[in-house]
Amino acid sequence: MSIYSLAAELGKAIREDERMIRMEKAKEAYESSEKIGNLMMEYGIQQQALTTMGDGDEIDTDAVTRIQDRIDEIYAEITMDPIFKELDEAQAAVNELMETVNNTIMFNATGQTPCTHDCSSCSGCH
Repeated sequence: MSIYSLAAELGKAIREDERMIRMEKAKEAYESSEKIGNLMMEYGIQQQALTTMGDGDEIDTDAVTRIQDRIDEIYAEITMDPIFKELDEAQAAVNELMETVNNTIMFNATGQTPCTHDCSSCSGCH
């Protein structure tokens, strides 16, 4: 079996992994959420308004504060939404899976455990 065939098989196995399936479902729910879509649109509009205000000679600091406060509220509302939280957690699980897979490949290719930046896992950086 060629290295590319093995890579294709690995890709298929990853696609069928429960963590990847969970992330795809969470991504689909996030992208189809009308509430989050509306919040993201308003977030963009508020960001644009903030940028536009900085283009003038005089800056209305009260208006800037109000817009920034609204941006912060929208951000909090998005990140506290259960749909966003599920996507965030699912993405973290997939990232962990991919890191483990990559570390396994590197170990088997080089005979050395890749640096995890967690110094408790090795005798030091080289």
